[in-house]
Amino acid sequence: MAQQKYVFNPKTLNYEKFEEPVKKRVGRAVLYVLSTAVFALLFVIVFFVFFGSPKEKSQAREIDYLKLQYEILDDKLDNMNILLEDMQQRDDNIYRLIFEADPIPSSVRKAGYGGVDRYDSLYGYKDSEIVVKVAKKLDMVASQLYVQSKSYDEVFALAKNKAQMLACIPAIIPMKESDIRQISSYFGYRSDPIYKVAKFHSGIDFASAVGTEVFVTGDGTVEKVENNHWGYGNLITINHGYGYKTQYAHLLKFAVRTGQKVKRGQVIGYVGNTGKSTGSHLHYEVLKNGEPTDPMHFFFNDLSPEQYEQILEQAQLPSLTMD
Repeated sequence: MAQQKYVFNPKTLNYEKFEEPVKKRVGRAVLYVLSTAVFALLFVIVFFVFFGSPKEKSQAREIDYLKLQYEILDDKLDNMNILLEDMQQRDDNIYRLIFEADPIPSSVRKAGYGGVDRYDSLYGYKDSEIVVKVAKKLDMVASQLYVQSKSYDEVFALAKNKAQMLACIPAIIPMKESDIRQISSYFGYRSDPIYKVAKFHSGIDFASAVGTEVFVTGDGTVEKVENNHWGYGNLITINHGYGYKTQYAHLLKFAVRTGQKVKRGQVIGYVGNTGKSTGSHLHYEVLKNGEPTDPMHFFFNDLSPEQYEQILEQAQLPSLTMD
């Protein structure tokens, strides 16, 4: 209980009870409350700024945990990229090579994913950079896996048709060995017999007697049978599928018609001396995806390794084409 306060009254010469005005008491109470509130507010602000609330601490721990998970995911995606690159190398240099399929261009394998603003919604936060980085890697891996999956589907289809493909790919010499007088010109730059200048020779010339049988070197369909008075002369073009075509030029006459199905070893024409030719011979070409390819690489059914090496050495010697 508060003690009663007395003051001396000089008029009455007595001690009298001191009564504080109500207004002053109210003002003091208000000042006390306000000072207490301000102090409490400052205390709370300092506490939250320097120590944080339990909820904020919990959220901070969750953010740190999520950041750690993103960093772990980023490392896993890097490891996945290494494995994916190994799969791509094997696919291009082993599987697709075995089945005569062209490698998938890097521009297709590494193609971007999504639009420019795909990741806009992920920016604007404290750890946006790592979130966007992981999202981009994840999308890139998904895109490359899709391309790789399609490639394996193609290789699987090629594997199922391997027997048919092997029957179609050119694999023999287009004439009987006994009917060939000589290989008068090989694939590559040779001297033109008429213009006397170096010119690219896109096939092989087999010198032989007029009327000698000419065989198709792989299963296929007769794409063209042409009669020409210059250039390749009488010409047969066979489409073997799988990107392969063969051409047989300077023929005397034909034994097939356009659109006819033919089998390897079947007679399709006869050696002649038609078109731009300086003697009876067969000009034989192999085209892969429209580009001339050295036919010597496709005689593996008829040549031993020793014979192949010997012919390769002869192909390096200067020679004069017959067309």
